Amino acid sequence: MSESSRALTARQRQADALLAVVIFVAGVISAALSAVSEVYGDQQAPMWLAVIYLAVLALPLAWRRVFPGTVAIVVAVAYFIAVTLHIPELYAGNIAMFISLYTVGAWMQNRRSAMIVRIVVIVGMFAWLMISMYRDAIDTAHDAEVIAGAMSPYVAFMMLQVLLNVLYFGGAYYFGERTWNAALQREALEQRTTDLEREREVTAAQAVALDRVRIARELHDVVAHHVSVMGVQAGAARMVIDQDQQKSKQILAGVEESARTAISELRHLLETLRSSDADAEDASTLGLSDIPQLVDASRAAGMPTQFTVVGEERPVPSVVQVNLYRIAQESLTNARRHAGSETTADVRLRYTPSDVELEVVNTGRLVLAPRPGLGQLGMRERALASGGTIESAPRERGGWRVRVQVPLATTAELTGTPA
Repeated sequence: MSESSRALTARQRQADALLAVVIFVAGVISAALSAVSEVYGDQQAPMWLAVIYLAVLALPLAWRRVFPGTVAIVVAVAYFIAVTLHIPELYAGNIAMFISLYTVGAWMQNRRSAMIVRIVVIVGMFAWLMISMYRDAIDTAHDAEVIAGAMSPYVAFMMLQVLLNVLYFGGAYYFGERTWNAALQREALEQRTTDLEREREVTAAQAVALDRVRIARELHDVVAHHVSVMGVQAGAARMVIDQDQQKSKQILAGVEESARTAISELRHLLETLRSSDADAEDASTLGLSDIPQLVDASRAAGMPTQFTVVGEERPVPSVVQVNLYRIAQESLTNARRHAGSETTADVRLRYTPSDVELEVVNTGRLVLAPRPGLGQLGMRERALASGGTIESAPRERGGWRVRVQVPLATTAELTGTPA
């Protein structure tokens, strides 16, 4: 346990100072009453010596938690001397001894030293007690002119004193250790709470980072696709505007429609980001049924595109539908931007008993060194988020192939949607 974890507060210091004052005042009252009652008879020490003893006994208690070992030794020595000199005060000394031994166990940082200090004090006390008992037994036997037997009242009284001292010192030792262990457990709990709070902050930061990645991915998919389409359409309109105004109007109408669609999707994206987590999964209305419109937009942009559905349609989780739609959108956008003129594309959606598969193949120039970008990374992330696999690579005869396969059984287990 570190020193800082057991640093004293101002309130604890005030409590220790008050304890020292209370012990001194109570000791003076106890000494006065003991002197009047003549506890030690003719061998009793004067009252002024009792006041000095109580000052030496009580004053160190004000620093008992700062120097617990030193305070315990000073209090023990003072108590031994007081009993030996027959100073008429026992009760405040017993309380101070108990408190000092307890403090060693509860507050001393060096546990080996804490054990040694307590053992030395306890062994010294019992050794002194045995010597005092032997001396008093000899005196008693001499005065009574008999040998104190094993069943004599004096021996019974001494045995009672031994038992009381065992309970006294054992209690001080036990409760000190218990308090120390409780402090260790409390510190461990506080440290664990701090660690959990730190982990919660890290998790929250990671969630924010992941959310930013998702936002960036959605913005890239929406903006890149529609801006690419509008760029191609605007270029086509510029080329034919002098020869065929009617055709250029149709193309510009497509540009206008693409702009509206982009704005609509961006607005919908903002609404999705503002929605609660519980509604996040159902926030997007895009799905596999929207791929034909995506294909039509690709045709309108000047790239002949075919769409084919193979197999019997099956229920697909909405998250997977959105991801497959975005992958198809990104694939067609990349084909228009990088494949060159005279490019054609083929979009196939296959349903099998175990999975759903999306394949987008386009013709075009031969790609020798693929350049990874945000679009490729976004498609891969979407495929992995759906629990599927993706193949994205150039074709030997030119162009590009993107193939995504998502197991429906896995997605049903993850989302709770029946396959």
